[in-house]
This record gives sequence, structure tokens and C-alpha cells, in this order.
Amino acid sequence: MAGSLVGSERRAVRRRRSRDEVDDAGAYDTVLVGEPYDGAVIGRKGAREGPAAIRDALAETKSHHFAAGPLDAIGDVGDVDADWTSSVSAVQDTVETAVEPLHDADALPVFLGGDNSLTVPNVAPLLSDGSVGVVSLDAHLDCREVRDGPTSGTPYRQLFDRGLDSLVVLGARHFETSTRYHEFLDEQGGAIHPAASVGDDPAGAAASALAELSAVDTVYVSLDVDVLDAAAAPGVSAPTPGGLTTRELFDLLGRLAADDRVAGFEVVECAPPLDRDGRTVTAAARAIAHFLAGRGERR
Repeated sequence: MAGSLVGSERRAVRRRRSRDEVDDAGAYDTVLVGEPYDGAVIGRKGAREGPAAIRDALAETKSHHFAAGPLDAIGDVGDVDADWTSSVSAVQDTVETAVEPLHDADALPVFLGGDNSLTVPNVAPLLSDGSVGVVSLDAHLDCREVRDGPTSGTPYRQLFDRGLDSLVVLGARHFETSTRYHEFLDEQGGAIHPAASVGDDPAGAAASALAELSAVDTVYVSLDVDVLDAAAAPGVSAPTPGGLTTRELFDLLGRLAADDRVAGFEVVECAPPLDRDGRTVTAAARAIAHFLAGRGERR
């Protein structure tokens, strides 16, 4: 349908399924990258179906934002080519090799997960080029120790071990983490903004997060859809009450995206088989649209 974010001959997203066409990513301001994997999920599985469902939801999303205007055309390099049955470590290595060229292209990569373990390979290529900070919108801290291998709960422990400079978590829930993980993040100089304070003032939370990352060269934004309240996003591996509303989330994302240091964005833990009435998938797709609108407003 004309005027939609993805769709007809006038569509904003042009699907590219061949990995050989990654070099063309620079022709767009933004490119989508699918990562259909949930082998590292600690809780309920289903996130491997996230990329396809989010793409379909984007096809039903119109392209006009009242403040930013119509979104620019975005590309789609298809799904990462990987053996998703391999160990989590092997999958992370394969994905990192596959996405590294995208970070070198003149386009913003938007990664469609997939589970939170993929944050490691999505961020890792940035660590070799200056200081990096992550804004994580998540109900959890994801700083668990790596014991019998990586999981969806270990990405930031892994990234700190590899040289991540800072992490700011927006929307974390009380009683959803162990004290030792809170202490670990505090030792790393990270910051946590609980869901209640973020919901009370999304604009202030976004400004605080970016200020807390003022010393880094590059910012990466990670959206775990479980940052939303369970009523708004039932289709995640670990839905919990007390989360953000979709309106609060969209406001946050637009403001974060306006920072010109942002070099990547991901949406993870959207699990369509666990969803009800498509509400989680729709929220994930709209989150991408609002993020891209925020980038448009900065211009």
C-alpha cells in the first residue's frame, strides 16, 4: 500500500536477501538486518520468529510522522547467514563476522532479533574504534557471569570483558535482578534508571542517559521488548508487570535516536509465538519507526 513503511512499489524498505549485496547498504541511511535466533534464551523461546514478524508488521506501518515528516527509504540486507544450531559462542562469532561490514558502511544498522545474546556480536565491532557506551532499554541488567557458556542474560558481562566503556539501563524492574549484578554494574561505572522514574519523565531519562555517556565516542541503543509492561508486550521470554507504556517507550527512542553518536539500534526478545493479538510485534515495529523518526528530526 502506498505510503506505508514497507510495502508497494513506493515502499520505504527494499528487501535484499543476498549477503553479497551488503556493499549496497551505503545507498541507504538505514538498513535492517535479521537475526532469527533464540538458542541462548533463559526463559521462554520464540524470538527466532521475531525478524520475519517485525518485517511483516513494518509492512503495515505508514511512513508519516507528524513532526519528522515521511521517513527516508531504508534498505534490508536480509537475515544473517549462520548455522543457528551451533553453540551460542559459535553463533556469536559468526554473527560478529557477518555484521562487521555493516558498521563500516555509511548506514545505520537496525538489527531485528533474535535473543539478547546477539547484542554481543552487534556491538563488538564498534569496540575497536574508540570508546563505546550502550543504552539498554530492558527490564533486566543482563550482566550475569558466563559459566557454562553465554546466554541471553550475559551480554553486558561479555562486552565489559571486551572493553565496553559504559552501560546505562533504562526501565529496569525492581525484583528482577540479583544484588550482585547491580553491584557489578555499579563497579563498572554504569547507571540504572528504574521503570517508574523513566515512565514519570521519559524526556528527562533520555537526557540523563545521554549525559551519562557524554565521555564516549559511540552510542549503541538496545531495545529488549520486555522493557514494556506485560500488558503491552506479552510476547517476550520474560514478561513482567510494572514496565513502560508504548507511548513512554516511543518518546524515549525518538530522543535517544537524535544523538549523532548513535551507530546502531537493535530490537530483541520479540517472540511472536508467545504474543497475543499481535500487540508485541506491532509495538516492536512501531518502536523502529519512532526511532527512525527521531533520527529524522535531528536533521
